[in-house]
Amino acid sequence: MAQKPSIPKGTRDFSPVEMAKRNYIFNTIKDVYALYGFQQIETPAMENLSTLMGKYGEEGDKLLFKILNSGDFLHGMTADEVANTSTLKLASKFCEKGLRYDLTVPFARYVVQHREELALPFKRYQIQPVWRADRPQKGRYREFYQCDADVVGSESLLNEVELMQIVDTVFTRFGVRVCIKINNRKILTGIAEMIGQADKIVDITVAIDKLDKIGLDAVNEELANDGIPADAIEKLQPIIKLSGSNAEKLQTMKEVLKDSEIGIKGVEECEYILSKLNGLNNEIELDLTLARGLNYYTGAIFEVKALDVQIGSITGGGRYDNLTGIFGMPGLSGVGISFGADRIFDVLNQLDLYPKEAVNATQLLFVNFGEAETDFCLPILAKVRAAGIRAEIFPDLAKMKKQMSYANAKQIPFVAIVGESEMAECKVNLKNMTTGEQQMVTPEELIDIIVKG
Repeated sequence: MAQKPSIPKGTRDFSPVEMAKRNYIFNTIKDVYALYGFQQIETPAMENLSTLMGKYGEEGDKLLFKILNSGDFLHGMTADEVANTSTLKLASKFCEKGLRYDLTVPFARYVVQHREELALPFKRYQIQPVWRADRPQKGRYREFYQCDADVVGSESLLNEVELMQIVDTVFTRFGVRVCIKINNRKILTGIAEMIGQADKIVDITVAIDKLDKIGLDAVNEELANDGIPADAIEKLQPIIKLSGSNAEKLQTMKEVLKDSEIGIKGVEECEYILSKLNGLNNEIELDLTLARGLNYYTGAIFEVKALDVQIGSITGGGRYDNLTGIFGMPGLSGVGISFGADRIFDVLNQLDLYPKEAVNATQLLFVNFGEAETDFCLPILAKVRAAGIRAEIFPDLAKMKKQMSYANAKQIPFVAIVGESEMAECKVNLKNMTTGEQQMVTPEELIDIIVKG
């Protein structure tokens, strides 16, 4: 017996209904991006490993999917060398390409490669899949889509303000209540200076970024394991536990970081962004434990949590002043956000927030009673489609029960029944599949009924 086919762990198939839901998500985000002047680009699924490695920190490098070179990848190596060479060194010899880990680093590469063609500031959005060799779990997949918007070539904090407005607009359109969390890597750097551990900034941010997942005790244990002295960890506690309004937190941090020039700069940047974001539909919170583990962030950082569903971050991002410098273009500032489409998909499913019209594909089915009836229906079908109504005709001459079962299975709300009497009157018997009501209508009346819903 043949083995039942399967897909890799951490990946998913999507049915037509699920794809309709996903397209609703993508189209909503695209529409909002376009409102704010962003333009779409695409980059290849695979990049040179030299582009990807070293951009996400040590943990990120481990999660890169590497692609085996085509052809004779063992050329020039003896069996003894293969047997006695470490896996990482072998991978560096056998793999020159990898699947993209996110859309930001490929975008930075794109900007450097196409610099002469771009008008700055350049506002782009990109909706494509990314891959991470992570341990699959609820809300975390190995293949998933990101929906990114980035601005490069401008240091203005108005870009951060607009990105937060985009987040607010998107989730308002979805009907999802969220909390937008904001922090600044400069504040985190100032905190590291304040506790005398400036050289440990990466270890500190990686650890406290896990606070929501592993809890305070585990974070403190990780800090200790990273070589952070006990007195420094103790100084961190009031900051990690800091509560109050955004204004109160900012005032406290001004006092705490008064001797750190970079820390005060971070506080001022947060203060500016928050002052411009009055009137949002969703809550925005200064969260000093937010660290965003990726090493390339240098300024404001953002993360979005759904308030009515237990799930991880559904949107994140920040400013990354130094990223394009890695590719030979120093001094080009950038800031961006990324919507996690797969997690948003799960949130909208759990809250049942998909509009009916976004999920139901076909609106009208013509029943097939034979050649003469089909010839009568086809011109009406053309008019219906010209009016923007999604319609189809059952392709086979089958029993009425089978055709109606097809309409029910696809949740088609209207069925057009045409027999000899309908053709004689040049009308259609229109059945509402929800109410069961039937009425004889002209093609024009049929269109009007369906367009009005």
